[in-house]
Amino acid sequence: MMEINDETTTRQLRLLTYNIQVGIKTSTFPEYVTGGWKHLLPSRARQQNLEQIASLLAPYDIVALQEVDRGSMRTSFINQVEYLATKANFPFSYHQLNRNLGRFAQHGNGVLSRFEPSLVVDYKLPGFVPGRGAILIQLGQGENSLAIVVMHLALSRRAQRLQLSYIMEFMAGYKHFVLMGDLNCVAENLVWFEEKFAKLGLQSIGENMHTFPSWRPRRGIDHVIVSSELQVKSAEVLNCVYSDHRPIAVDIVLPFELQRLSS
Repeated sequence: MMEINDETTTRQLRLLTYNIQVGIKTSTFPEYVTGGWKHLLPSRARQQNLEQIASLLAPYDIVALQEVDRGSMRTSFINQVEYLATKANFPFSYHQLNRNLGRFAQHGNGVLSRFEPSLVVDYKLPGFVPGRGAILIQLGQGENSLAIVVMHLALSRRAQRLQLSYIMEFMAGYKHFVLMGDLNCVAENLVWFEEKFAKLGLQSIGENMHTFPSWRPRRGIDHVIVSSELQVKSAEVLNCVYSDHRPIAVDIVLPFELQRLSS
C-alpha cells in the first residue's frame, strides 16, 4: 500500500476497480476447468459470493466493474450491477452490454456511484474481435468536472494499443480524469503510451500492484491511471479471493475546483 500524508487535504474520493468474473470465485487454476460450468449455469455459491463482493464495495464512492452479467440463465436472470448497487447502497448504477448471448449470457462492464453523473456515455471499443467496451461518467460540469472511464481491453497487444488510443482521443477534452479497469496487460507493456500519457498529464498508479491470479498474484493487469492534478493519497491491492482478479482501491484528493463533487 502506498500513502501520502497531507494534513491540509480535505476532500477525497474513494475509487475501486474490480473484475468480478461474473461472481465466480476461483481459488486455483484447476477450478477454471472444474468450475467452468458456472459460466453457463446458475450456482448458489455465486449468489453467496456476490454478497461478499457487495460488502467489499460498500465503503467506496465510485466502483468500476468488469465481467458482470446483466441478467441471464447463468445468474438466475439477476442483473449483477443492479444487485450489487442495491446490496451496497449505491444510488446510481450503469451497465454496459458488450456481448449479448441472449438468455445464456449478458456480458459487460458496470459502474456504481454515490454521486449522480451529469453525463454517461457508452463506448464500443475498436478491435479485431467485437465485445469490448468502455463507460465514461462525468461528475460536474465544464472545467469543474471529473471524468471517469471504466474499461476492459482486449487480450492482444495490437488491439490494446488501438483501444487505448481511441480512449485517449475522447479523454483529451478533460482536465481532470481517471481511467480504470482491466487492461489485460502489465505496466511494462504500457511504455508505448508514455508520450501520450505525458502529453495528457497522466500518471499510472502502482506498477508493482499485482492483481492476477487472485490466489497468488503475479501480474498487474488491472490499472488505475489519473490526471496529474489529482493527488493520490493511497493505493492498494485488496487481499480477497472473490474472483480470479483482486481489486485495486485508490483514494484521490480532489483539487479545490472539484471539491463540491464529494459534498
